[in-house]
Amino acid sequence: MCRLFGLHAGAEPVQATFWLLKAPDSLSEQSRREPDGTGIGVFSAGGVPEISKQAIAAFVDEEFATAARELKSTTFVAHVRYATTGAHTTANTHPFEQDGRICAHNGAFGELDRLDARLADLGGTELVLGQTDSERMFALITLETRRHGGDLSAGISTALTWIAENLPVYSLNLVITTATGLWALRYPETHELHVLERAPGGHRNGQPLKVDSSRIHGRSQVLAGKRAVVVATEPMDSDPGWRMLEPGELLHVDAGLTLHSSRPLPPSPARRLLLTEPVPPAAPTFGAAG
Repeated sequence: MCRLFGLHAGAEPVQATFWLLKAPDSLSEQSRREPDGTGIGVFSAGGVPEISKQAIAAFVDEEFATAARELKSTTFVAHVRYATTGAHTTANTHPFEQDGRICAHNGAFGELDRLDARLADLGGTELVLGQTDSERMFALITLETRRHGGDLSAGISTALTWIAENLPVYSLNLVITTATGLWALRYPETHELHVLERAPGGHRNGQPLKVDSSRIHGRSQVLAGKRAVVVATEPMDSDPGWRMLEPGELLHVDAGLTLHSSRPLPPSPARRLLLTEPVPPAAPTFGAAG
């Protein structure tokens, strides 16, 4: 299962440090079993998306995989990839950027040729640079957001409703960030996704942000005195405020760190992609050689 992480620190950029494959036991052995890539996306002071990602697993490039990343942004999204579709290339590594937004996905769905046809009908094949189901899903969200005048919540709802009604779905969990907002979706109940509304100093009063999962680790001294909202595949510390998103819940965290929750998708996908059912190979990449 891929690992997702999102952080919204409010209106002002904050300094934070992340490790995407820091592990207490043998990193080499773990990476041979699991990760196919790591990446993290932030926004510059001018609101420009900046992504750092690497497709090579840690046992090939341990220095990259374990390096501390000192970053400054209002929002952060990180991802550790376990591939279901697409080769182990940078183009297939999360997160992805489109129209000034950054997206990472945890899950899988099938019949990508049907989604390709939908993207072609909407005139958006140029958005897809790699081979993954995830980037195609993001492209559909981008196109529907354009069709809704830039309303990302409406774009997510419309795009993923189409996928849920037309394609076999295993999981569509995602995190999307802009410089001022964060969106997270858990759909359906296949994978967990958790959120924490962190008070200044956390539940122990005055403590810096220090969150750790089995893969993604983060620290921020600045967030000892500021509110933040954290979204992650699993609870990352002992704060009792963590809660799991409900199946089908779309969460929007705005610039003021107010949470808006809705359930715009069908209660369940029309067809389930089962664990025993292989994900079909990706269709040919749009606009790319090979």
